[in-house]
Amino acid sequence: MNNEWLILFFIVGALFVGLVLVFSGLVAPSSVNPQKYDPYECGIPTKGVTWLQFNVGYYLFAILFLIFDVETVLVFPWAVVMKEVGMAAFIEIVIFFLILGLGLLYAWKKHALIWE
Repeated sequence: MNNEWLILFFIVGALFVGLVLVFSGLVAPSSVNPQKYDPYECGIPTKGVTWLQFNVGYYLFAILFLIFDVETVLVFPWAVVMKEVGMAAFIEIVIFFLILGLGLLYAWKKHALIWE
């Protein structure tokens, strides 16, 4: 009995998604203006080639910065309540720093920290 309900649930879900996609394709306004496909930045028309390839290292560096920035934001409230929570809070933050350290070690081994 439960398997029939599960199969029915997936069939109804797939039909619903398909119907919504077809409906939105039929109802949504569309434009074939070539200006629509131009890149837009700051309202200034682009000159020259606009499809440039960026080094993935910039994105990796930014993600690492965000990770350690969020970690810093987390440590301040943890430090405030650490005395109240006790040893459990200390063990949790040690595990947290170990995971972050492993992530930093992985990024270092993959040369994600080299700015070229």
